[in-house]
Amino acid sequence: MKLVPPFLFSILMPIAMEIITCLLLPKERVGGGGGGGASKRLIDNFEEELRKLGRGKKPQKTAYARLLAKATHALAEGESKPEPKDLWVEPYVRASSWTPCSHKRDWKPSEGQNGYIMVTANGGVNQQRVAICNAVAVARLLNATLVLPRFMFSSVWRDTSQFGDIYQEGFFISYLKPDIRVVRELPMELQSLDLEAIGSMVTDTDIMKEAKPSFYLKYILPILHLNRVVHFVGFGNRLASDPIPHQLQRLRCRCNFHALRFVPKIEEAGALLIQRMRRNDTGFGHLDHYLVGRFSQSKWKGQKLREAKKSRYLALHLRFEIDMVAHSLCEFGGGEEENRELEAYREIHFPALVELKKTKRFPSPTELRSEGLCPLMPEETVLMLAGLGFNRRTHIYLAGAHIYGGSSRLAALTTLFPNLVTKEKLLSSAEIEPFLNFSSQLAALDFIACTAADVFSMTDSGSQFSSLVAGYRVYFGGGKMPSIRPNKRRLADIFTKNNTIEWKVFETRVRKAVRQNKRVFSRPVGRSVYRYPRCQDCMCYTIK
Repeated sequence: MKLVPPFLFSILMPIAMEIITCLLLPKERVGGGGGGGASKRLIDNFEEELRKLGRGKKPQKTAYARLLAKATHALAEGESKPEPKDLWVEPYVRASSWTPCSHKRDWKPSEGQNGYIMVTANGGVNQQRVAICNAVAVARLLNATLVLPRFMFSSVWRDTSQFGDIYQEGFFISYLKPDIRVVRELPMELQSLDLEAIGSMVTDTDIMKEAKPSFYLKYILPILHLNRVVHFVGFGNRLASDPIPHQLQRLRCRCNFHALRFVPKIEEAGALLIQRMRRNDTGFGHLDHYLVGRFSQSKWKGQKLREAKKSRYLALHLRFEIDMVAHSLCEFGGGEEENRELEAYREIHFPALVELKKTKRFPSPTELRSEGLCPLMPEETVLMLAGLGFNRRTHIYLAGAHIYGGSSRLAALTTLFPNLVTKEKLLSSAEIEPFLNFSSQLAALDFIACTAADVFSMTDSGSQFSSLVAGYRVYFGGGKMPSIRPNKRRLADIFTKNNTIEWKVFETRVRKAVRQNKRVFSRPVGRSVYRYPRCQDCMCYTIK
């Protein structure tokens, strides 16, 4: 007999018991009447999940069981009710006043006469994307020629993808030709140089984070003049957001939003994801053309490109991988077994953090959670979505790598929102096979599906992936592509009321907290133009 993971029992059984309790209470205590039959069907769904898995250990108490039960009841009742009117739209008209304009140029091309800049970018595809565009800006600043960037091999991701496996090399070179000179490789006479020996190898330890342009002019330009080549290794966040000259800042935006196009293989698979999330509807989204190019029209060749009524979907980036969970130092309801597992992971992947814990006092897991410093758990995410008013039938695209805890950890989310799918479910084995073992290419598919979604919800506003997706939606979305950025500190305060708060109050507080984070404002000084493109460097503002 297949045993149920204890964690799954800890989620499903307490919720089912709470639902039964709620149904036995007077209807005003559970947020209204008329949903008993629907709620019973949801209880039956829980029982069916348990029957599929068999019976195992004694269930443990889980956090938010009471609220999850109320969410289940509310979702059952909501199947016959309209969703909140502003759920799928930008609530502020000002969002449509910003339009893309970083494609406009007001300078002569750089001839790159001072030498060659090489970049080997570290991190995942999102960090690499930022490094590429920062390198483009530095090349222009120093009047240097950029060698097509390369990506560092990571022992964690084990992805051998290079620039040409993800982005269109020819388009990148030609699009940026009015700005900088880009070549595919160093000239032959420079390829034999020992760059480290001659002092042309520059690592992240040699450059402070958020270095200003003056740093590059003072320290890097002399190396170019002397050796004709500089090789940046890593180059993670090594160019400041401010102060940057207007045209240079605009170039960063131009690179990110216009020059980087995915290769046809990724565009085609991304178009399939969008099409299947819309259930083969023929309506075009606002961003389809920018994301998948000619594949946005392939199925309807000969038809006029138009925006039609299309099936809507929500994209969710659930940042709950083990690296994020372990590094946070938070607790997630798994008890001593979880604590041992995460500590073992930290010892291997974050040894410096383990050593620091021995000499420094860190906030407790409870304090971290109250400050909004813990990743949102799947249970908290489902409560947020239900509180916002999303219908149980909502089609949800789930992005991300391996969720810590696997399918058991997602039980509440998949049970309350059964139309939740991943790229692995949407694509056939033959369609996804070319991307397997290439985490950066898989992340590119997630980027397309999330950016094209009618609503995008992140669970960690500090995520590089979520920041790039949200920024892209702002830049090309025309004020019609809302993104949900939860304030985790406010949500944590709401979640602590699990044992007392009533559902209507919970809904009101969650909606208020999320709406406040949808306010339209110009890029704050010092913040990334990739995440906050609403600024005169990247976009144009027109009063409407």
